[in-house]
Amino acid sequence: MEKFVVPQFIDVEDKIIGPVTTRQFVIMLADFFLIFISYKLLVTALFIPIAVILLGVGIVISFIKVNGMPFHFFLLNLTQTLKKPKLRIWDKELATSELRMYIKSEVTKPAPIPPKKEPLATSRLSELVLVANTGGLYKPEDYA
Repeated sequence: MEKFVVPQFIDVEDKIIGPVTTRQFVIMLADFFLIFISYKLLVTALFIPIAVILLGVGIVISFIKVNGMPFHFFLLNLTQTLKKPKLRIWDKELATSELRMYIKSEVTKPAPIPPKKEPLATSRLSELVLVANTGGLYKPEDYA
């Protein structure tokens, strides 16, 4: 019997620099890029609070987990949930395209119903039971 190696820890992300994963590194790199752009475009008095806010958001998005999933997945799920309607009402109306599809579809005739067999008459059933009980010694054609 062959032995196979079963991978363990498939849900653990690869670490690239110490405890920092690739995903966290890319998020922080994008965050530092945004901070650098704000440094070049803004004056110092406006840059410092924006840089602190951007750094905080970058740290939260890259390192915080909610219910075991990364924070950016949580934000994505939150926005999708908020976009959905709160009240769901079923009002099924056929669209024009659906009506055209139903009109174009060929009407298939149902398969013919097979004819029903006549139920065995009581006397015939009694004869068959008698044949089975006697082990074939009784032959109904002999007594007909």
